[in-house]
Amino acid sequence: MGFSKDFVWGTATAAYQIEGAAYEDGRGLSVWDMMCRKQGAIYKGQDGSVACDHYHLFKTDVAIMKQIGVKAYRLSISWPRLIPTGTGQINQKAVEFYNNLINELLAAEITPYITLFHWDYPLELYCRGGWLNPESSDWFAQYTSVVMEYFSDRVKNWITLNEPQCFIGLGHCEGIHAPGDKLPLEEVLRAGHNAMLAHGKAVQVIRAEAKTKTNIGYAPVGDVRVPLTMDAKDVNAARISMFKVTEHGAESKVWNNTWWFDPIFLGKYPDDGVELYGSKMPKINSKDMDIISTPVDFCGANIYHARLVKQNDNGQIQEVDFGQGYPYTFYGWPVIPQSMYWGPKFYYERYKKPIMITENGMVNSDWISIDGKVHDPQRIDFLGRYLKELKLAADEVPVHGYFLWSLLDNFEWTMGYNQRFGLVYTDYNTQKRTLKDSAYWYSRIIAENGESL
Repeated sequence: MGFSKDFVWGTATAAYQIEGAAYEDGRGLSVWDMMCRKQGAIYKGQDGSVACDHYHLFKTDVAIMKQIGVKAYRLSISWPRLIPTGTGQINQKAVEFYNNLINELLAAEITPYITLFHWDYPLELYCRGGWLNPESSDWFAQYTSVVMEYFSDRVKNWITLNEPQCFIGLGHCEGIHAPGDKLPLEEVLRAGHNAMLAHGKAVQVIRAEAKTKTNIGYAPVGDVRVPLTMDAKDVNAARISMFKVTEHGAESKVWNNTWWFDPIFLGKYPDDGVELYGSKMPKINSKDMDIISTPVDFCGANIYHARLVKQNDNGQIQEVDFGQGYPYTFYGWPVIPQSMYWGPKFYYERYKKPIMITENGMVNSDWISIDGKVHDPQRIDFLGRYLKELKLAADEVPVHGYFLWSLLDNFEWTMGYNQRFGLVYTDYNTQKRTLKDSAYWYSRIIAENGESL
């Protein structure tokens, strides 16, 4: 059957990565502005103060999306642009910007999917304790209410949080993402729990205050496991491994699926995680899990790669090395198209919610060729392989949409402008946009609804 006739073909960005205008029109600072001032934190000391200058060039970017033929655009709202100090006074210049952007999208027949939080936490609230503050979930609910007041008359698709494994794990445990903290595990788990509460309260606000019909989801990292073979033993090993909480040594101690999925979709933290974290667990009030598990409409997942596992001769689950010469993207991530089959399949089996691929794409070493074009055959091959697997998954479980990361080459967090994910090449000196070959390829895939994959 392939993709349904109403399958959502989209692309995605995040506010801090593309907007720029960091010091214009009353925008407040975020923890990423702070992180970019930290010596050695960002590649070559780069920052997002200008980025792709989308704040001024949004009409150009919407026109490019229309040219490509995308049906939906996943954007994020900058919390400190809208409410400069995180709470209190609203920045009407920001309201005007996002209203204009939404209206431009709708005029181009592109459906907006708005992410409330894609990592640009207001600096003023961080100075009040950030996600560690017990009031932080209420701050987020108040911010969500402002978003509903101004934009929910035209927007019905909402995503609460993007990748808590990153902004909590990498940001508060490992210190390599903003705000750059290396907290003890007790505080990391407390910050994570407050973020989960923020998600739940935001869902409740959207349900209560939205001015039109709502479609609500959530976009954590999709930490996928792929079985080495189709043998039932390997498949079950992959399933068990994917939904197991373990400590990964040098990796983030909260890098897993179930700590971030189970509370929302099953109403409880996973038993193995509770046992593992033990006395380091945050204090949980009696109604916390009811708030966190407020029903949502779809399960989002950002899937780029996976781990390969099997059941060994002793009946144990074993991670399999990819071996010498295995293909990796320019970012250093393994190319594992099967992640796009097993990820949605396993998530649906466990959580029984329609699946949205809220991010997928690859970094390539792109440049403008002598003919003035950007030829990126590796990206086309990558996307074709991954989408073919997603098409197989869509035959078995409800997969409602796919958002390609990213529309534009942009500020790639700690990697600065050294990594290019975009369908569109950005010249950061001139802000000229050049559609890559992959953009024209994706346009054809959208037009045919993936039939040739």
